[in-house]
Amino acid sequence: MKLIRYGNPGQERPGVIINDKMFDVSAWVNDYDEAFFGGDGLAGLRHTIGTEQLSEIPAGTRLGAPLARPSKIICVGLNYKDHAAETNAPIPAEPILFFKSTTAIAGPNDDLVIPRNSQKTDWEVELALVIGKKASYVTEADALKHVAGYTLHNDYSEREFQLERNGQWVKGKSCDTFAPIGPFIATPDELQDVHNLRLWLTVNGKMLQDGSTANLIFNIPYLVSYISQFMTLLPGDVITTGTPAGVGLGQKPEPWYLKPGDVVELGIDGLGSSRQVARAYES
Repeated sequence: MKLIRYGNPGQERPGVIINDKMFDVSAWVNDYDEAFFGGDGLAGLRHTIGTEQLSEIPAGTRLGAPLARPSKIICVGLNYKDHAAETNAPIPAEPILFFKSTTAIAGPNDDLVIPRNSQKTDWEVELALVIGKKASYVTEADALKHVAGYTLHNDYSEREFQLERNGQWVKGKSCDTFAPIGPFIATPDELQDVHNLRLWLTVNGKMLQDGSTANLIFNIPYLVSYISQFMTLLPGDVITTGTPAGVGLGQKPEPWYLKPGDVVELGIDGLGSSRQVARAYES
């Protein structure tokens, strides 16, 4: 299945994509949230799709993030060797974890708002996963049983806030619109091999990131198991798994960053694509 949420910001309703067409399921599903993922909502939705007449959503309708605001977004830093190298960072011995505020979540094609006083707003295409079953101290062997699906994420980062303002990375990761998610969540059966997906990103049409999840340092089962040793993962939580080389911070001979008017497009095999236009913060 492919899950979407559609409508005006703050008023999104749940839907599905079937044969490249969008359909409303709000008569049967309240929202794609902790209650849905933790309450066997996917099984119920499969039954609904197979037995009920669904209303089609008009093409061109705005898509929101494909899940309601989760309890947390857990990010994995430096999880591709080439990205660690371009930022002059050592290969991590264990996953580097940080949080991203859930207020950063935006629709996949919403504008990117460059924060006030930002000079170093950067891009990061990432594979994200959505937890479908409460996870605490799970083993690698059981980890994938706790995954509801996968989605596209752009882990926008303000590098000065992140690296030059002291403290944790969360300051540079959590500005409004810094977490566009979607266009949809794909259940695991939609993907042949989550560890062999191309992911890419362009700025103003120039290809800057072109990698593969085959190059993850820590794979999906390891990450779910590892993170669950330190915190309980709740249904609907998002884990975003890191970015390959090609971010602004790593550009040669000089780093460069986004400015108003820039157009960022990104995608992952089997998970669609998204597009954000950068604009300046307005008070």
